[in-house]
Amino acid sequence: MLLAAMAAHAQYAAQSGTPLVDVTGYVIDATVQPARHSLTATAQVTFTPAADLPTASFVLHDALHIQKVVDAGGNAIHGERGPKDTLLLTPSAPLVKGQSYTWTFTYAGQLDGSAASGPVSGPVPGLTLAKIDADTSYLLYGGAWFPMDGYLTDRFTATMHITVPSGYTVVGSGAVAISKTAPSGMREYDFAWTKPGFPGTILVGKWVDVPDPQAANIHLFVTPAHQKAAEGSYGAAALDEFAFFTSTFGEPPSNTLNIVELPNGTVPAYWAPEIAAIASAHIGGGNDVRLLANTIAHQWWSAEVSPATLNDAWITNGMCTYAELLYLQYQDGEGALENAIQDVAAGALAYDTTPLTSAGRLGAFSPQFQSMTFEKGAMVFHMLRWVMGNDDFNKALQAVLTQYAGKDVSTAQFEKAAEAHTQQNLVPFFAEWLDGTGAPDFKTKWDVYRLGNGKGFRTVGAIEQQLDLFNMPVDVRIETQGKTVNKVVQVVGNSTPFDIETFGEPSKISIDPDWHVLKDTPDMQVRVDILRGQQKAAQGDVAGALAEYQAALKVNPQSSLASFRIGELLFAQHDYQAAVNAYRDALSGDNQPKWTEAWSHIEIGKIFDVTGQRDRAVNEYRQALQTHDNTSGAMNEARHDIQVPYKLPGAGS
Repeated sequence: MLLAAMAAHAQYAAQSGTPLVDVTGYVIDATVQPARHSLTATAQVTFTPAADLPTASFVLHDALHIQKVVDAGGNAIHGERGPKDTLLLTPSAPLVKGQSYTWTFTYAGQLDGSAASGPVSGPVPGLTLAKIDADTSYLLYGGAWFPMDGYLTDRFTATMHITVPSGYTVVGSGAVAISKTAPSGMREYDFAWTKPGFPGTILVGKWVDVPDPQAANIHLFVTPAHQKAAEGSYGAAALDEFAFFTSTFGEPPSNTLNIVELPNGTVPAYWAPEIAAIASAHIGGGNDVRLLANTIAHQWWSAEVSPATLNDAWITNGMCTYAELLYLQYQDGEGALENAIQDVAAGALAYDTTPLTSAGRLGAFSPQFQSMTFEKGAMVFHMLRWVMGNDDFNKALQAVLTQYAGKDVSTAQFEKAAEAHTQQNLVPFFAEWLDGTGAPDFKTKWDVYRLGNGKGFRTVGAIEQQLDLFNMPVDVRIETQGKTVNKVVQVVGNSTPFDIETFGEPSKISIDPDWHVLKDTPDMQVRVDILRGQQKAAQGDVAGALAEYQAALKVNPQSSLASFRIGELLFAQHDYQAAVNAYRDALSGDNQPKWTEAWSHIEIGKIFDVTGQRDRAVNEYRQALQTHDNTSGAMNEARHDIQVPYKLPGAGS
């Protein structure tokens, strides 16, 4: 009976593309006991069925045990656990399409990150999204710590009453009221988010509250270890990013922003209305402001407008990554944008086997979904900006934010909004990049003819690529002994001719030199292989990661980055000689990126320290200092290791 009902639900969901029930509001009373790792809660859930249904299905973390479920009249509702943290509830009478229901769930459990409650359990295998701990507790919306449906697509209001021991601070979404400490030593925080959205995240901790001195609406809740960064450059970056996005996209749904430090061991970052939560390891470093920018951008591209289905998540996720790049361009110029675009392009091509508009079939936290919606989505926006021009592109974005404020937006609706702000036909563009896969591999053939009477030279050639449906403007750059000439050619199909005149004799022709188009190149294939290797290494797949790095070396045997990553992998496996060999290969390679030189010397030095060769270790650290490259704190690390011999984590003194 349970499996049959689940199958019926799944069939309806697949046909409709919408959640089975539309949750409209929550009233949650929860008590969090950090010392006991426990959650006790009552959730009043108001919802409307999308069809006549004999049952209703919700998702609830499987470490939380249902004590009872009752309807508005107090009648008990029978329920059973289904697969993947689902709850299947059968009322006494079938649910009627379009009718509002309110059910009350009473439940409790421990969320301590142990084998019983995570990370192997929970709605996302391998990820801990809900954990209660003595230092910091995080109940992320994606952790399903309350009965939910339609992750990231089903908007709801929420009133939350969160009770915690005195001494803890609670951060949530919406207007907050704090009660006095009761004789029991407990204190209640009340939050009210009255606009339909995604106010499903609660954070509990003993942080230092660092208000931004220039903006009372921005607070940073950090551990003492990061207080200095919050009071300095990191806090300043948060204010600057929030101001930049406001000037670019308009007013956010709320001017309040709480930046909260998460413990390591969960996702690097998470957002909720008024919240940008960042893992401890990503606060205060040189490149950490980019992750912060991406997370803050969700206040517009997720909180203000949300995807109609997960097939449309490329709009919000992709725009958050592109907003991060727009801020980088604003701060550091075109060169920084171009370098970053190539990294994003590698991510876009890492799992480019499914069209963006079919991404919803993948898990929302899977590497494939993340790569496609964040990075390929960002590349779609980057290319759309190139096709439309800056002004029309910005107007289209602002129109979407205005027209769909507080609502969801579909791919078709976004396409219509973009086409309304340009005279161009965008159908081929969206068909290629949203409904297709792959990227062009540009090649060119050309001949140069000298013009008479000293008028210069004429270059006649063709741009060739393998995608039949490709139809985009592409920049052609001709370098000469004198002035460099750029011309935009509308490339259509497999081969498109061009005819360009220059005064100086051409010496080099480049196709799309500034990376306006997502394209496949031998160098990009190396980047893609290395990125896939890093992702497999992060998942603990050592053999798979090594295979990806070796694939990169087959394309470019001189890749310093591929050799460095192999060294990194082997060092972690304590295969010291092989690791040193790999780092030496990195030093004798193409030196791209440049930081591989400094860090290869540092890692070799660490291996010498671990194997009792202190003099040789110090020599490597000194060679690292000679590079003067402080990427990721390399100079600081080298100086420290010169003073204090490196020891493996957990090694005795």
